[in-house]
Amino acid sequence: MKPRPHFLRSRPPRGGYGVVLVMIVVTYVLALSAESRTMVALLLFVQTFTVWHVLRVAGARPGVRFIASVVFLLALVAAGFNVLAQESPLIGWTFSAASALYLLAPIPIVRHLGRLKGVDRQTLLGALAAYLLIGMSFGFAYQCLAALQPGPLFGDNGDPTLADSLFFSFVTMTTTGYGDLVPAGNPAQSIAVLEALTGSLFLVTAVAKVVDAWRPRAWHSPTVDDAPGAEPR
Repeated sequence: MKPRPHFLRSRPPRGGYGVVLVMIVVTYVLALSAESRTMVALLLFVQTFTVWHVLRVAGARPGVRFIASVVFLLALVAAGFNVLAQESPLIGWTFSAASALYLLAPIPIVRHLGRLKGVDRQTLLGALAAYLLIGMSFGFAYQCLAALQPGPLFGDNGDPTLADSLFFSFVTMTTTGYGDLVPAGNPAQSIAVLEALTGSLFLVTAVAKVVDAWRPRAWHSPTVDDAPGAEPR
């Protein structure tokens, strides 16, 4: 029998999504300390490898890989210009490339998890990885807006650091809403609303998938012996 293509396999490579989570944590830690253009460039390099591994593990389609390759190239070129030209205005577009990379990565993960019939450790790790990627994607989008728009993103609180943008992103995505950081106007306000809706819908969908497919070992399907009035053997 002819082997199935990689993107049709029902399970990712062994430990695939666990490695993805580790790489996401590494990029998050780097983002917290990315205060210089050199650190931003390093962060972008790590992101490209993270997304490349995500596409490999999730078995992304060729079209998605092609789009990712184009974004990779543009992101690396922008990062290089930012390192070489300290006054380069491309820092905002560098963050937009980072946002696009992390927004692209969850798509093949969700497609792959949707094909799985059961729920196991890899399924849960994959769902968590997709959720974190979406949150970080919006965080980089806020940082892009802060670099490109003329006024401060958060009004009297000024423009955020990358750590502040990530914090605000996950607070918004989880609909926690501490209220210490509030976008002063659009398009940041509209993006925050979109993120809150995306986070809520993702959680509802993920929980529905788990509830529908998860079957603890102690559970079993009814048999003839379980039917009402059946005599025990």
